[in-house]
Amino acid sequence: MKEFIRVALDAMGGDYAPAAPVEGAVRAVKEFSDVKVILVGKEDVIKNELKKYTYPNDRIEIKNATEVIVTGEPPVRSIQEKKDSSLVVALKAVKAKEADALVTSGNTGSVLVGGQTIVRREKGVERSPIATAIPTEKGVALLVDAGANVDARPDHLVQFAIMGQAYAEKVLNIDKPKVGLLNIGAEEEKGNALTKEVYGLLSSRSDINFIGNVEGNEVSKGKADVIVADGFAGNLVLKMYEGVSSTLMKTVKEVFMTNAGTKIGALLIKKALKEKLKTFDVDQYGGAPLLGLTSLVVKSHGNSKAAAFKTAIGQCVSFIKADLNAIIKERLNDIG
Repeated sequence: MKEFIRVALDAMGGDYAPAAPVEGAVRAVKEFSDVKVILVGKEDVIKNELKKYTYPNDRIEIKNATEVIVTGEPPVRSIQEKKDSSLVVALKAVKAKEADALVTSGNTGSVLVGGQTIVRREKGVERSPIATAIPTEKGVALLVDAGANVDARPDHLVQFAIMGQAYAEKVLNIDKPKVGLLNIGAEEEKGNALTKEVYGLLSSRSDINFIGNVEGNEVSKGKADVIVADGFAGNLVLKMYEGVSSTLMKTVKEVFMTNAGTKIGALLIKKALKEKLKTFDVDQYGGAPLLGLTSLVVKSHGNSKAAAFKTAIGQCVSFIKADLNAIIKERLNDIG
């Protein structure tokens, strides 16, 4: 019997649940021949959604969960009290090795708490960062940490660099990824106490392709393939990125709708513009893995559509095939 990579998908999490996760699961099993999806959530609701599609029945199964953790619920309390929620049941399935990975677009705080307390960190991992792919002029870069750890020590950021570099190599297929430290200036002496100490630590390591500081205006230019930051600064960059991208696309559309001349111009460049703007579409990046856990947990954007869930499931396949957890564990063990 063929061995499948089993991905648990939180069918009740996110703005468009359960429709988007279920459709994403169907798309995934049709596109990836080596994956099996376990849809976790209210069984009757999921079954009703699945009736809309044809798919290989042996590669989608349902795991019932009667509760849902919604946006705004206190993370710790939600994990402790809603033990039959789709998120908690899915996390426990991963912990019990009933699934190899989890994808969810549910409550971010609850995902972080559940990942740390249920799935748990690998031995030697001090903190688990969120690794988020962001578009740049040169393709894509990885922002680590994008918000999981708002307070971090220098040694935490060194681990973020090691884990992020491994992910960029093995999953994003970037050869010798350049690692940069998010800072307010290019010079070594710039920044606060944290970044100054981290700069020295990263500079001293031969196993990290460290290129120095990366300023905010250099992130989108693709100066670095992996951008290391504490979760506070990283999340500020991420949210600014998302806001500017949304405003830019809205402004471009408004300009083209100004008058007859601009509408004609829009028609002439529509195809090329559409392709270019795809680089700002979160759906093509799937989700953000929480690195350093004993099993893979991927947090998708709250407004993810079916395409994003399909891509996130594909991410899980690449992650597991690359045996990234073993690589991260080995590299962290080499820290001296």
